[in-house]
Amino acid sequence: MEQFKILTDLRDYIKRLEAAEGKVLARPIPEGGSPVFYRSCDVAKGTELIHGIQVGDFFFSNCRKWVLPHSQMGLSFSAHWQHLKGIYKLKVSKNPGKSVDVFWVLEKADLPSELKFEPDAKDDRHYFLTVRKKMTVSELVRKLEWVADKMTIIRDASRAL
Repeated sequence: MEQFKILTDLRDYIKRLEAAEGKVLARPIPEGGSPVFYRSCDVAKGTELIHGIQVGDFFFSNCRKWVLPHSQMGLSFSAHWQHLKGIYKLKVSKNPGKSVDVFWVLEKADLPSELKFEPDAKDDRHYFLTVRKKMTVSELVRKLEWVADKMTIIRDASRAL
């Protein structure tokens, strides 16, 4: 485990990781939240959640029991500092009084074979964690829990960003 004295040290470390392992993909999350699931207090009123998964993030079947493959739908991840800063500021503004943590994982992380990181066709600083094959919602929940367990966290990232 390394200790970083200044933000530049952390950025240099991340650049070395990216050179060896691919992009660092990050998600800012209000304190107490999950890096892969939503709480009703974290989404706009009227947003449909199924087992903590936001319906608009993934491509659901009409019956809402299946999640279907789609290369441009999935959990959003920032792949660039500037993109992450923008999303971080948005999360801070929508969660007054709460700190915002940043969860991150490497693009080449050991993911379940049915999940894959795909670049956003509209913005190369943004990636989706997508579904590669049809699966039940409960299967997706188990796979996302597995991904969450592998993620690293920067608590109260305000000093780092």
